[in-house]
Amino acid sequence: MTGTTVIAGANWLARDELQRLLKALSAQGEEARIAGGAVRNALFAEPVADIDIATTNLPDETVRRVEAAGFKAVPTGAEHGTITAIAGGKPYEVTTLRADVETDGRRAKVRFGRDWAEDAQRRDFTINALYAEADGTVVDLVGGLADIESRTLRFIGEPEDRIREDYLRILRFFRFFAWYGAGRPDAEGLKACARLKEGLDQLSAERVWNELKKLLSAPDPSRALLWMRQAGVLTRVLPESEKWGIDAIHPLVKAELELGWAADPLLRLMAIVPPDATRMAGLAERLRLSNAEAERLTNWARTVQPVSSLPEDALARQLYRSDRRGFIDRLRLALSSARSRGAEDDKALIEAGGYSRLLAYAEGWQKPEFPIRGRDLAALGAEAGPRLGEIMRDLEKQWVEEGFLPDRGALIERATSLLRN
Repeated sequence: MTGTTVIAGANWLARDELQRLLKALSAQGEEARIAGGAVRNALFAEPVADIDIATTNLPDETVRRVEAAGFKAVPTGAEHGTITAIAGGKPYEVTTLRADVETDGRRAKVRFGRDWAEDAQRRDFTINALYAEADGTVVDLVGGLADIESRTLRFIGEPEDRIREDYLRILRFFRFFAWYGAGRPDAEGLKACARLKEGLDQLSAERVWNELKKLLSAPDPSRALLWMRQAGVLTRVLPESEKWGIDAIHPLVKAELELGWAADPLLRLMAIVPPDATRMAGLAERLRLSNAEAERLTNWARTVQPVSSLPEDALARQLYRSDRRGFIDRLRLALSSARSRGAEDDKALIEAGGYSRLLAYAEGWQKPEFPIRGRDLAALGAEAGPRLGEIMRDLEKQWVEEGFLPDRGALIERATSLLRN
């Protein structure tokens, strides 16, 4: 990228409320520019979601100007210089230019300033330290434009210095490489991540899992995971993957692309960890997964892997007794693996056909409802107690084994007969 670089044709940049906000923050000798991810994504022709603004205004002045422009100001991080402006129903984080005064690997004490170069230098990677004026003109103070052109992920300044400021930057290095990098990772950055990986132990589980999830959501995280493994970083945050390997990731990504599956970070996690329910429960607790995530992960581990030749009626019985989502996860991983091996193995192609059939069945399957209840047996004269429960279980077992076909009438008739014995 040579000459003056301008973000052109960006609908988000032309928003009236954004232009009004930038104008209000830039009046009377102050300055405001769009910063970070929005600029980066626009230059990579990627979607822009969050729009952050950097300004020379101090937080109190930012609040005054935001409100004077008719917008709402929320002091979401005023002590660190951040005010959230709600304009046109959309949030814009507005942060005063800063420099780090003190860091401990997790958080920083900052002082406010007016120096754009100093503000850029405190950021993590060159591609994240670009600014844009209201007219879209890009301001590059760290060589980020050249790195965007070559798709190079590079720390600003000395990689070890940037990492010691916040050890989460190790994971961010691999996450941004997964999303934007090409070729091999920057050698100095990779070495620094490997040398300082023990610092990851200082981070909260929530921050680690949030970063891993973003990495696993990339279009193809396989190269990043490979380099994480080489640097010893993957084992540091996911020791469960150490003896399991990451070979299943690439076939899964290929299947997602070819079969139209959405990128699924939790399924991708399953591809690189062992299906051991105890270890998965431990992983979920250690990384503070949500209840839904933890349940899905452990259910997948508990689900018995179906064979590709399994008849659909047998799968239906297993689906009824177990977790449907666990079967779908198992079948998707099995299908992606078989498809990959099928390039050189005819048996694997047959397996892939079987898994594809079972997956389609499982995805369309709806759990049938057992037609009778305990109150139906009570109406026949059954007394509450173990005997009633035993009869209900026997009836349901027969109903499942017979393909869920006996209707309510047939089951009531069987119940009557059992109660007479």
